Amino acid sequence: MVRAFSQVDVFSAVPMLGNPVAVVHDAVGIDDETMQRFAAWTNLSETTFLLPPTDPAADYRIRIFTPSQELPFAGHPALGSCHAWLEAGGGPRNPGLIVQECGAGLVRIRLETTSRLAFEEPPLIRGGAVDEPTLERVCGQLRIPRDRIVDSQWADNGPGWVAVLLESAAEVLAIEPGAVDLDIGVIGPYEPGAKAAFEIRAFFPLHGATVEDPVTGSLNASVAGWLTRAGRATPPYLVKQGERVGRDGRISISMDDSATLWIGGDCVTLVRGDVEV
Repeated sequence: MVRAFSQVDVFSAVPMLGNPVAVVHDAVGIDDETMQRFAAWTNLSETTFLLPPTDPAADYRIRIFTPSQELPFAGHPALGSCHAWLEAGGGPRNPGLIVQECGAGLVRIRLETTSRLAFEEPPLIRGGAVDEPTLERVCGQLRIPRDRIVDSQWADNGPGWVAVLLESAAEVLAIEPGAVDLDIGVIGPYEPGAKAAFEIRAFFPLHGATVEDPVTGSLNASVAGWLTRAGRATPPYLVKQGERVGRDGRISISMDDSATLWIGGDCVTLVRGDVEV
């Protein structure tokens, strides 16, 4: 069956400098096996499928697949799918606020400008301090001395991140990881007065190789919550990601009057067309 298709670059206003997500519209009738096979075929970090909501509070529903598995939540697919849904004529019942249903539940997304969206920080599945054996394992996989880590936190809101804070953005950019078997986020601050407050990198294992994600919404959300509540960051601020893989992601972190954190970025559609799925 022919269905509308979009490929959206997320967390960059400049095409091809963010993180792409493939979006299949009107996905009713596609079975799980076909969704997974199509996601493997696109070979992007995530592919999503737009569906009618099952929760009456939601405007629409998405399912999120990596090339190898389904995820309950992921940040850049949430924003890219919302952008595609809006471009296709979707209209939220509450102007300026979209409610997206996914495997993890309901995700609120703010329409900040015509191209900029922001999702509400999702709850953690696992937080708290990282045990010493795991930190030693992280250091070995990142190939850094243990004393380089200033602080650490489990930052799992779906994908399973463990996050470590280094002393500087320069140290983050200098990392040359070895083989990883954990989903590892590494963050370091820039000097005061820089355009961005932090540099962040995300590493995960895939088919026996170490992959660096270009720009990562889920990790930035959980790290923002950790750093803000620990007093290490004060919203609003900007995070950079993707330099070492040829991207230039920009993630905005803001907080509203109710102390809710919002993780935002620009979205640009690069591909529009039809697919046979």
